Amino acid sequence: MHAVFFSCGMLAIAFVALITLYIVTAGLPAIGEIGLKEFLLGAEWKSTAAEPKFGILPFILTSFWGTLGAVIIGVPVGVLTAVFLSKVAGPRLAGVVRPAVELLAGIPSVVYGLVGMMVLVPLMMEVFRLKNGTCLLAAILVLAVMILPGIISVSETALNAVPPDYEQASLALGATWMETVFKVSLPAAKSGIGAGVVLGVGRAIGEAMAVMMVAGNVANMPGLFKSVTFLTTAVAKEMSYAGGLQRQALFSIALVLFIFIMLVNGLLGRVLKRGNKE
Repeated sequence: MHAVFFSCGMLAIAFVALITLYIVTAGLPAIGEIGLKEFLLGAEWKSTAAEPKFGILPFILTSFWGTLGAVIIGVPVGVLTAVFLSKVAGPRLAGVVRPAVELLAGIPSVVYGLVGMMVLVPLMMEVFRLKNGTCLLAAILVLAVMILPGIISVSETALNAVPPDYEQASLALGATWMETVFKVSLPAAKSGIGAGVVLGVGRAIGEAMAVMMVAGNVANMPGLFKSVTFLTTAVAKEMSYAGGLQRQALFSIALVLFIFIMLVNGLLGRVLKRGNKE
C-alpha cells in the first residue's frame, strides 16, 4: 500500500510538471517574437488585424481588478455565512441553509453565466442607465457568487474544528457569545479560513465561461461599466479559430495566467504562514 500511495502522489506531481512544461514551451516562442515589453505592457490587442498587435495589459488589469472585486465582496459574505452556520444557526435552520450552499457549488459555470446574462445584465442597464450591461461590475458580481461555496464550506469546517475549551474559557471570563465568536473562534480558525480564501481566489482567477457571458469580451482597459476581457476569456474566445502567431500568443496568455495564479497562491500562502506564526 505504501508503494501504491507513493505512485499516486508521484503521478499527480508528474501531471503538474508536464502541464507546466507544455505551457512554458508553447508560450515562450510568441513572447520572444513579439517582445516581452510589448506583450505585457501593450495596451492594444488586435490579433486579426492586417498589422496585428498583441498587447495583453488590458487583460492582466481586468483579471486583477475582477478577482480583487470578487474577493472583496465574496470573502466577508462567505466567512459570515460560515459563522452563521457553525456558531449561530440552530440545527434545523443550518440543515436548510447548508444544502443550499452545497447546491451553489454544484451549479455549472455556464448556468451562472446564463443567469447573469438574462437577469444581471438587463438589471445593470436599468439601474445604471447603461447602453450595454455587459461590463466588469457584472463579472465581479457573478464571480463573487461563484466563490462563495468554497469559502463557506472550508471556513465552516475550520470553525467547527476550534476546540470547545477555547470558547468555554472565553465565556467563563465574562465575554458574550458573539464576542467569543469574533475574538476567539475566528482567530483560532484563521488558517482554515485563509485556505478557503485561497480556494476562492483560485476559482475567481481561473473562471472563463461565466465571465465570458457577462463581461462583454472587448479588449478595453478595465472600468466598472466598460465591456472587458479577462485573461481566461481572451484564450477561450479565440482559440477555436486561431492559427500561427495568434495561436502562439494565446498560449503565451495561458503562461502569464499560470504564473499569475502561482504568484497569488504563493503570496497568500506566505501571508497565512506568517499569520499562523504570530
